[in-house]
Amino acid sequence: MKLTNPVAVGDEVMIMMEPGEERNGLIKKILPRRNSVVRQSPRQKHHLHLLAANVDQAILIATIIQPDLKPGFIDRFLLMTEPHSISTTIVFNKADIYQKGDIELYEALQYIYSAIGYRVMLVSALTGQGIEELRSVLKDRISLISGQSGVGKSSLINAVQPNLQLRTTELSDYSGKGQHTTTFAEMLPLDFGGYIIDTPGIKTLSFNYLEPQDVAHNFREFFRCSPRCRFHNCTHRNEPGCAVKIAVEEGEFSELRYQNYLAIMDEIEQQNYWERHK
Repeated sequence: MKLTNPVAVGDEVMIMMEPGEERNGLIKKILPRRNSVVRQSPRQKHHLHLLAANVDQAILIATIIQPDLKPGFIDRFLLMTEPHSISTTIVFNKADIYQKGDIELYEALQYIYSAIGYRVMLVSALTGQGIEELRSVLKDRISLISGQSGVGKSSLINAVQPNLQLRTTELSDYSGKGQHTTTFAEMLPLDFGGYIIDTPGIKTLSFNYLEPQDVAHNFREFFRCSPRCRFHNCTHRNEPGCAVKIAVEEGEFSELRYQNYLAIMDEIEQQNYWERHK
């Protein structure tokens, strides 16, 4: 698929300076990337959009409430980073407004994702809870920062690095959904070492550039279990002798993750069907 932007924040390039100019130049060559994070373009569905390149890790900012966590959003985001083996930390913001039920949901999600190897943190940009731990995660690394619109990403970055003074806004009173404050990706230095790549809030994530096997290979616990399946190309849905389905039924794997997996698989197959039958 075509890219909407051939150059991304984080790319290393060779430039040719214009005669007599100290700040203006032309990009002559994009150097090989060690990794990249791409998504289906939200405006041109047959194109890919490069979010960032050459990152050391990704930090997914989420919330339990205000705005409510979208079902499946975490797993959709991980489907962008997992194929490139980009270490991802899931950071739940706005801990200061969580009630008992919200904390219980956070603890359940923490258990699910930490059990399969993801770091999960609970923080508050308002009170400072967890900010020092987050700084230690970011120190001396190039980190992609992303999340749903309205999760307080800019506020959290300001808490980590106050002198950046990123613009913030309230949730929409009408919809309860987030509003964009970051309008383009930007690399920002951290005075304690490292860089962050701040990206616009994400409203939706779709995957018409993937095939079902791409999904099956990048739900990490399912992939590790797949050699025990009867069929080598098992998609872990209706095939007999599927070790993943057995593991879900026996409580070894998360039912929530499995349902999210099935939803993504169905969506991709439907998209591919309509593309083939245009």
